[in-house]
This record gives sequence, structure tokens and C-alpha cells, in this order.
Amino acid sequence: MDLQFTPDELAFRAEVRQWVAENLPKDLSHKVFNSLRLTEEDSRRWARILGKKGWLGYGWPTEFGGPGWTAVQKHLFEEECALAGAPRIMPFGPVMVAPVIMAFGTKEQQQRFLPGIASGEVWWSQGYSEPGSGSDLASLKTRAERQGDHYIVNGQKTWTTMGQYGEWIFCLVRTSTEGKPQTGISFLLIDMKSPGITVRPIITLDGEHEVNEVFFDNVKVPADNLIGEENKGWTYAKHLLSHERTNIADVNRAKRELERVKRIAAQEGVLDDARFRDQVAQLEVEIVALEMLVLRVLSAEKSGKNSLDIAGLLKIRGSEIQQRFSELMMLAAGPFATPFEHEALAAAGWQGEFAHAAVVAPLAGTYFNMRKTTIYGGSNEVQRNIVAQTLLA
Repeated sequence: MDLQFTPDELAFRAEVRQWVAENLPKDLSHKVFNSLRLTEEDSRRWARILGKKGWLGYGWPTEFGGPGWTAVQKHLFEEECALAGAPRIMPFGPVMVAPVIMAFGTKEQQQRFLPGIASGEVWWSQGYSEPGSGSDLASLKTRAERQGDHYIVNGQKTWTTMGQYGEWIFCLVRTSTEGKPQTGISFLLIDMKSPGITVRPIITLDGEHEVNEVFFDNVKVPADNLIGEENKGWTYAKHLLSHERTNIADVNRAKRELERVKRIAAQEGVLDDARFRDQVAQLEVEIVALEMLVLRVLSAEKSGKNSLDIAGLLKIRGSEIQQRFSELMMLAAGPFATPFEHEALAAAGWQGEFAHAAVVAPLAGTYFNMRKTTIYGGSNEVQRNIVAQTLLA
């Protein structure tokens, strides 16, 4: 196992670093480094910049207009973007649904949907979780009934991230109640402008509108929007999840946020406390260990061996680390971490320019938001059961 980057890979990293430095708008990196609120247009702007370069679909093969990068190159691209303070790429289009369309969609579907995803002009949402069907996704109840050349969809999805902005949504829907629950699920692409769709905001603990409920009331969907075969959607959903293997750990973001912890701690004088330094050092060790785990997966893929099936481990450790760095920021900032009213700050023209580094962003918002990481993408309790069954049996 070789965890060292080759000269060609290091040259690739340098190329990406230079391009990002020249093309990432400074106002966007300022917001990311200081956890200021990113608007819809902020995220779309960076997506369009990447799309113009041909890098929004950075994991795509060349036959579909992607750069055809190796797993290591994709990792280096993600790392350089994170360390430069680039907004996170909204994954639902380029990282999630696009690979499913490539693998199981028709030529017509590929020609219809992939260009808009690659350019950053068309945003997608994910319609998986439902009330009572989160970790047990196979129990979903949203129904799609075939009527001629259309499906009629009724039901509800919840925790739909950025659903208020998505032009399209890919949904798991129930098309049969025969046999095991997994065998009656289909994968359907739905235009969010269709009559009968209602998006209702869910305001989270940090006061943000990030997630939503989406209701389907007799929504008419062309049968041409079905991916693959009817009742085979569970297979396609598992293929989608396989594309989150290493980036679900979010190790690159963790490395960037570790530096922010250190900046805040230095500004507030708590690095003089040996016990606090020990906690920062422990977090850094855990991030390095997580990165080594990611690099082991990449090394296996590069050598052509079967990659390690450790997505569950990556998710568990990555989510816990995200929660930990937000906790250390709160500890370092002390009373300056208390919540702020966004509207009042905006009215005062606040741009994160206070003397205290800890006041540059309402750190409590980050802390509250990170509480979700051990739940979404499969709760950590469920992931531990999967790890026990697959790796320890």
C-alpha cells in the first residue's frame, strides 16, 4: 500500500491550486472561511464557474463530458477547493443523480439531463427520507401509480436539503407492494414546477432554512422520467450511495476547520491552556487518522484491487469529527459564541470585521447545524450495526 502521491499527482495538485486561486471569487472564500451565510446565488455562481471549466462534474468519465480523473485526482481537487475556501458543491446533481443517469438512464435521458447538471444551470434535490422512513428507507410510502404514459405521485418527503431551490428532484417511490419492501421501489425524476408539488420550510436549530418538507398531491410525471426498470429503484439507490464512498468523511473540510479552531483559540488566548491544547492535538490526530483511512481506499482503487468497503466507518468518524471541531470552536470562543440575529447584523452592514476572531461568525449556528451529521446519510447507530455485520462477522 503506497500512501505517497506521485510526481504527476503533485503536479496535478499544483495545477488545481493555481486555477482555484485565480478563479475563486474572494468574497466567496471570505464567507466560507468565516462561516458567513452563503446565498443561493453564491453557491450557483461557484457551480457555474466550475461548470464553465468542465470541473463541476469532476467525478464524471470523459464520455459524458467529465475530466476522467482518477480517484486520487478527485480527492486532490476536493482538498484544494476546501482549503482555498470554496463553497461546497451541491452534490445532488453532479455527485448523486448524474452517475445513476449515466449508468441506468437511456441515451435520451442522458442527453436531456446531464448537460444542465454539468454546467451548473440546473439544480437537483433528493427525495428519499419520509416521516417514519429515514434509516429504514425501504419502508417509504410515497406512491407512484402508472396511468397510461404517466405516473401519478402522492406522498411526502422530508429533510429535503435546499429543496426550495431545486428545479428537479429525484425520488424513490413505491410502485408495488408485492414481495419484499425493497423490490417495489422505483427511481423517478420529477420536475419541481409540476402542479401539485408543495415545498414547506423546516427551520433548523441554527435558525436557517436549509431543509424542507415536499408534498406530492396527484403530481403527473411522464413515464419517460423513470430511470431503468420499474421496481428496481433500490438497486439504483445503492449505486448512488457508492459514489459517496470517501467524500462522506468530509476530511478536507475538517482540515480547513481545524485551522479555524486554532485561529479562534489563539485570538481568544485559550491556547495558553495546556488542557485545551491537548484537545486540539487530539482532534488533529483524529483528522490525520481519518485522512489515512481515506488514502487507503484511494490506494486500493488506484492499484486495481477491491477497494475497502468502509463507507460506514468513514461516515461515523467523519461526522463525529465535524461535531468535535464545532464544539472546540464554542469552547474557545466562550460568550462570543452565543447566537446572533442575522437580520440585525445584516442591517448594520456586518461583514465579519469585529476584533475578536470568535465573533466573525455566530459559532452557535455551526454547532447546532453539526448536530445532524451523525443522523443523516444513515444514523451512526445503524452504521455501527452495518460495520459489525460486514467487517467483524
